[in-house]
Order: sequence, then structure tokens, then C-alpha cells
Amino acid sequence: MLGEPRREILHYNLVKSVVAAISLIFSEGEGGKLHYADSVVRTILKSNPKWGANDRKFIAHTVYEIVRWWRKLWNIYGIESTLVEPALWNLTGIHFAVSGYKLPDWKEFGQAHTIPLDKRIEEAEKIRKVRESVPDWLDELGENELGERWDRELHCLNIQAPVVIRVNTLKATIGEVRDRLNGENVATTVIQSHPDALQLDVRKNIFQTKSFHEGLFEVQDASSQEIAYFMNVKPGMRVIDACAGGGGKALHLGAIMRNKGKIIALDLHEWKLNELHKRSARAGVDIIETRTITSDKIIKRLEKSADALLLDVPCSGLGTLRRNPDIKWKLNPDALERIRNEQYQIINAYSGMVRPGGKLFYSTCSILPSENEAVIEKFTGAHNDFRKTAEKRISPSDSGFDGFYVASLERLNFSQRR
Repeated sequence: MLGEPRREILHYNLVKSVVAAISLIFSEGEGGKLHYADSVVRTILKSNPKWGANDRKFIAHTVYEIVRWWRKLWNIYGIESTLVEPALWNLTGIHFAVSGYKLPDWKEFGQAHTIPLDKRIEEAEKIRKVRESVPDWLDELGENELGERWDRELHCLNIQAPVVIRVNTLKATIGEVRDRLNGENVATTVIQSHPDALQLDVRKNIFQTKSFHEGLFEVQDASSQEIAYFMNVKPGMRVIDACAGGGGKALHLGAIMRNKGKIIALDLHEWKLNELHKRSARAGVDIIETRTITSDKIIKRLEKSADALLLDVPCSGLGTLRRNPDIKWKLNPDALERIRNEQYQIINAYSGMVRPGGKLFYSTCSILPSENEAVIEKFTGAHNDFRKTAEKRISPSDSGFDGFYVASLERLNFSQRR
């Protein structure tokens, strides 16, 4: 059920940190704040700088795998999930036992030693929502929206995601970056279907490499890289990335445009755009201008100005469960409905920035048609000056990477609306 890495000997202080991390991830903070796994792991590792590389890898891997298989592990345990510390210790012990570790004779693992693993695992494998470890409502929704595809997508979304980087072609070729990284003890493999992508052979902290600090690459999943390719932008174009976030796609667009033209990166959060400033400076992309959306006036000033508008809208993130497994435990039907409404509000409010003859690109990292095709259908049904010209569904089971959706809408040379 669970994969590498393995340690022959478990160390008490490391396992204790895992239990503390799991407790925090599944606890609700002050004011309903959610503690996401990546943030919790990052904080724990930062607070223990003396841990070596193997210890840090062990902590991160173990936390993510327990989060990923949360429901299945509790089913094997045989009790209802709880955040009571003794139960979390035993659940963690069960995780290690299932993974093939020899459990030490710690009092905290008392019950974990007595669980009939083979029998419980056999029972868990019979029920998809338990076998693949998802909540009831999500399993039902996935089947309703994807039909028979849901089985294979769900299975693939439980396989740990590889680390993929995008070579910054403004500074180096893919061969040059591969050679540089090899010299820094980072082995990579070329992904034939993605011209700028390299996949790490072994997971490593590559943010400490000289190649990274020189701006030769960015970490970006192969499926995410497909969005900029799909847009087919050219040097000299005026492009708006209206939900830019940290700017991964804007940086890719800048490289494809050979740093010629204009990219306006918009976001509601100034701190995200500040991060983009740092990344663009490192990458040598100087055609990006950032603007924080503080009012509707920011959008209105850009009316009919974009050759290409990218709306990489907020979404459920279900296409990224391989790298963000806690999403399935923090999402709920009400939150998903709010997300769908927000997606339509964004495309409805921001579409005016596209010039007649220009194109709007709508993308999500979700595999649900209700966040993708349904939003586009609703929008084009209400706006007859836009027509869908192409779309692409990127399936985790087909690609081996994250799930994405992107559609291209052309704005026609008239503004009549229904």
C-alpha cells in the first residue's frame, strides 16, 4: 500500500514529530484556519535544522503518506478517526507495520502490535472509498462526474508525484541544465512529451543548487507546463495573467515569448506578486509587470487590451492529490460549490480584458467537468461574443502527472450580448 523510503530502525524523536504534524494537519485552528500539510512539514523541518537529509526525507514522506491513506489506516486500525494522541501513535505504528517496518517495543505502539494486519487489509481492499482512501461524498461525486474513469483516476492520484522541473530556455538548453545538475549530483530524465521538462530520478532538495540560484530552472509539474504551450503565445504579444499567484505560468510564458512583449500579472494577494518579482529577477524575465487587484478599477482599466488572457482560476485542486493529499480531507461539498461560483464570477468579470480577435484561456488543476466544461458552457451560453475554439483535458492516468483542464475562447469582433 505504501512506498519508499524505508528505515530499518525507527527513531523515537522523529516519530514523535510525525505524530505532532499529523495532529496539527487534521486540527482546526483558530477561526477555522486550516493547517495544510506542506506548511506544517515546512515549519517542522525549519524548526529542526540539525536533522540530516535522510531524517528530513523520512519526516516529509511519512507525514504525506499517513495523510494520503488516512481513511484506510483508520479502517485497518478498526476504530473511528480521532485526534487523541494515544490513537495517533498507534495509527502511525500501523502505518509503519503496513509499510514493512519492524515496530520497536514502545508503549505508544501497544495496540499497533496486536492488529491483525492481513485480515484488515484484505477487508479494506474490497471497498473503493476505503481502498483508495477518500471520503464518501467525494467518491460519489467522482463517480457521478467521471463514470468508469473515476476508478483509474483515483488510483493514479494516490501515487506519489515525481519532481519535475521546467528548464528556463532564456538562460540554457535542456541539455546544458541536465549536465549542470548532474555535476551537482542531481540525476534527471528527459520527458519526451514536454520540450522543457526534466524529471528528477531521486527526490532531492534542489533549491540549494547553484543552478537554481542562477535561474536555470523552476519546479513545475509537467501538466502545468502544458498550459503555456497550449496558449501558443508569440514574442511581442500583450498577455494578461489575471490569477497569477506566484507566477509559475507567467514565467513560462515569458520564456516562450523570448522576453519580448508584455505580461501583466494580476492577483488579489500582493505577497504572491512579491514572490513573482523575486522569481522573475532570478529567471531574467523582465517583461512582467505586476498589479494587485485592489478594486474593479484595475480590471476596467485593462478592458479590451489583451491579445491573450490567462485565467488559471481557483479550483478544488483535485488534479493535484498526488502532491497535496490533504485536499481531499479539507474540501467539502459546500466549499466546492463556492469554488464553482467563484470560477464563473471570475471568467464573467475578467473576460472584458480580451480585445476583439484575442483569446481567453481558462484553466484549472481539477479533473471535475463541473469545474471545467460546465463553467465554459455556462459562460459561452451567456456571452455570444465568445466562442470555444479548443480545449484539452490532462488526465493523471494518461499523463502520469497532475490533472489539468484548459480551454481556449476567441472573442469575436462584435460585443452584442444575450
